[in-house]
Amino acid sequence: MSTPTAPPILPVSTTATATAAGGGTAQSQAPIATPAFRAFINNISDTCRNGLAQRRPWSELLDRSAFSKPESFSDATVRVRKNYSYFRVNYLAVLALTVAVSLVTHPFSLFVLLGLLAAWLFLYLFRPSDQPLVIFGRTYSDTQTLWGLIALSVFVVFLTSVGSVLISALAIGVAIVFAHGAFRVPEDLFLDEQEPSASTGFLSFLNNAASNVAVATSPAVVAAARG
Repeated sequence: MSTPTAPPILPVSTTATATAAGGGTAQSQAPIATPAFRAFINNISDTCRNGLAQRRPWSELLDRSAFSKPESFSDATVRVRKNYSYFRVNYLAVLALTVAVSLVTHPFSLFVLLGLLAAWLFLYLFRPSDQPLVIFGRTYSDTQTLWGLIALSVFVVFLTSVGSVLISALAIGVAIVFAHGAFRVPEDLFLDEQEPSASTGFLSFLNNAASNVAVATSPAVVAAARG
């Protein structure tokens, strides 16, 4: 009597199963892991570092012996223009510090503003093109997402305390800058060194970030067009 043979074992590939279980992670990345987002953060960090490296010494900004009352309103205007040309980075740092202190002392406005910023970054700017926005089972297009974020921004800025906190902080910062610029005598400053340049502007990182986003997302756009 012959012994029954066991049925042959067929090889099973786990690649497709692992890919399906992973939710398509090989095709798309989380917004925070996209090259565009990393390039944006690195660009902001480099711009802030380079900008702070160009600041004037704070002891020169606060030199009490260089303060005097302006003779007229036109004299104060000339002083403000010259001092801003020389202390531009310092003044922008003062504005940023004023806004930061105001937001820290108003935690609700800080959390709301951070939430709004996160919504813009992760729901629109750096959301992978192959991942549509789905909320409560409904899919939203990029146009609908954009208008929804615009409406949310208008509501947050104009209908909550965030707008008043930001406006008051900017007003205080601008007042400090104008007061310093009007009373600081600029005759001892070497203003010839300070030439305006488009590459060192305070918001120049936006142009570079936009180009980085376009370069990082162009392969996905080309692939979608071919598909």
